[in-house]
Amino acid sequence: MALKKGDKAPNFKLFSSEKKEVSLDDFKGKNLIIHFFPAAFTGTCTTQLCTVRDAIGTYHNSKSEIVGISVDSLFSLAKYKEEQHLNFPLLSDFNKETSKSYQAYYDDFLFGMKGVSKRSAFVIDKDGIIQYAEVLENAADLPNFKAIDEVLEKL
Repeated sequence: MALKKGDKAPNFKLFSSEKKEVSLDDFKGKNLIIHFFPAAFTGTCTTQLCTVRDAIGTYHNSKSEIVGISVDSLFSLAKYKEEQHLNFPLLSDFNKETSKSYQAYYDDFLFGMKGVSKRSAFVIDKDGIIQYAEVLENAADLPNFKAIDEVLEKL
């Protein structure tokens, strides 16, 4: 069953591209926006994350933090973050546990790849409750950034 508004957000503990361990608990008392994405260095993923990068001021004004999560290694994510000048943490779900717990996971993806994060967006409030959940079946689609902004305005 898909995660939805009102559900408690699954906890996670992942390493960032800066080799720091990051968990959901680190964001207690803050709103958190999680953007899952299939793969670094791809077109739609870059559009998704650069859209977030370019709107970072809006998110910080709403007292929100942002993380991007994919199954790429933290080393690949570090290079990707550097090349795209991303100004928020990228977390490696290399073992695929977090993507699965958020039901943001493709068993089978393009070109025979297995076990890739689905493009998804979640807004988690300061108490760890999901206020917005969007898991996209089509990897070519982008999250509804306007809907995310509207949820943040109410928090």
